[in-house]
Amino acid sequence: MSKQRLATRLLAASALALALVGCSPSGDSTDAGKTLNIAFWGDNTTLVSVDPFQVYWLEHRVLLRNVAESLTDQDPDSGKIIPWLAKSWSVSDDALSYTFELRQDVTFSNGERFDAKAVKAAFDSNKAFATQLPATFGATYLAGYDHAEVVDDFTVRLVLSRPNAGFLQATSTTNLAILAPASYALTEKQRSLGKIIGTGPFVLEHYTPEVGARLVKRQGYHWASGNVKNRGEAHLDAVEITYIPEESVRNGLFLQGKADILWPRNPFSEVDLKLFESKGATIQSRSLPGPALNLYPNTRDGRLLADREVRLALQKAIDRKSYASTVYNAQFPVVTGVFDVTTPYFKPQADKLAYDPKGAEQLLDQAGWSKGADGYRHKDGKRLTLSYNLSPAETAGDVLIQDQLRKVGIDLKLNVVTRAEWVASNASGSYDLTSTYMTRADPIILQTILDPRAANSASLATNTYEPQTLAKAQALFDGGITATAGDQRAQAYGALQDLLVDEGSAFPLYERVWQAATSPRVKDFRWTAEGFALLGDIEVGQP
Repeated sequence: MSKQRLATRLLAASALALALVGCSPSGDSTDAGKTLNIAFWGDNTTLVSVDPFQVYWLEHRVLLRNVAESLTDQDPDSGKIIPWLAKSWSVSDDALSYTFELRQDVTFSNGERFDAKAVKAAFDSNKAFATQLPATFGATYLAGYDHAEVVDDFTVRLVLSRPNAGFLQATSTTNLAILAPASYALTEKQRSLGKIIGTGPFVLEHYTPEVGARLVKRQGYHWASGNVKNRGEAHLDAVEITYIPEESVRNGLFLQGKADILWPRNPFSEVDLKLFESKGATIQSRSLPGPALNLYPNTRDGRLLADREVRLALQKAIDRKSYASTVYNAQFPVVTGVFDVTTPYFKPQADKLAYDPKGAEQLLDQAGWSKGADGYRHKDGKRLTLSYNLSPAETAGDVLIQDQLRKVGIDLKLNVVTRAEWVASNASGSYDLTSTYMTRADPIILQTILDPRAANSASLATNTYEPQTLAKAQALFDGGITATAGDQRAQAYGALQDLLVDEGSAFPLYERVWQAATSPRVKDFRWTAEGFALLGDIEVGQP
């Protein structure tokens, strides 16, 4: 970020702080007591969109979860799919037809009736958009969808052209939330900039990219998901959302009582945790569902990580317990698998991921890499150097991994690149290690990273495996997506997780924990299965 842009940001944040004084938690006005102020990390500056089907930014999805609702919901504890806008459903034996019985008392915030025609309009419009722009984030959730059939006013059948065992869970997500037919008459850009009409307990009054958004209470709302304790209208009158990339400014607003929820992207440091808790804040934590933060190797074209023994040495050389406690805090969970623990069908791999530097050294010796006087491994006159491209910046965690690998003789080069360069290097294979993640409460999401047939980067997905391992992984992906029973999915995804660790095709670094600090006046903050929050439950009062 340029100095000029940073200065502009700081000035904007200062102005924001002054503007928020009137709705400080310590204010005496009734309106202030019913307005919740959320300070988020910075907004997305490249793919700006609050359209449910296009959105992928986590902060936008929190906003949307309270404006636009879905056919089903997902229990955050069990992962079970539960009713929401659909009161019941049935699935055909071949898993190609999903028939939903809809609630008959739901309306969109513009007064339009929620019915089977509205559901058909939403799914068909999304399919048309995905066909036009396949890279749209929501397209992965709609995989296999063919068409919708209106059975009667409040019964709709969604028909797939191929099995997709994750489809029912997809109907619970923010990305397949149902908007009013009037929303789909607008352009994708208009929806991206906030012209969305949902059935939720709040209405999006406005959204200004990189600045903030405002939600206002929906009058007459009474059809909440079973995950919500408050069955009626929201307790809050409004929610003010601001995007503040500067940590010091964000933290300052919270400590001054001008933000009720402090919600950064990265977990809090131990110092910040102690500071916030000393001020009476509650730290809300939940692992985001989907892959853990993994490193993925490039095994192709003669790269050093084409050697399985080197990959397995790398796996053993990472001290994940030290990573969690050093980068974050002593209570931070240690990653134990390829997925985060909140992902359905998660299989722990803690024993295989144990820190074993001696075992790493033995494997490197066997692979012919000998330690030189410089402390690094050498073979045929070449140093064991791995390149790891980082975007947007190097972190303390990256440096820690670099130090851990150095202890067994591996030289890890940290290359800070732009986002465009990162994407280009993944596509061209000019890296040894890379990392990326996606968030969804179903293991099927890993296909968007590691299955070349569905991945956002087919090159990255292909490079991750040796050829024989790729064939095995794709067979297991197929087994997971075509399974018609939970135990079959558990078997397929369990075997996939084993394969990725056993072959050194994924190197878990840390559990992707999302944290928010809530002020003493915030009551009943709860997480959704996706790692968001249902704001209709929240009450605010004097601390």
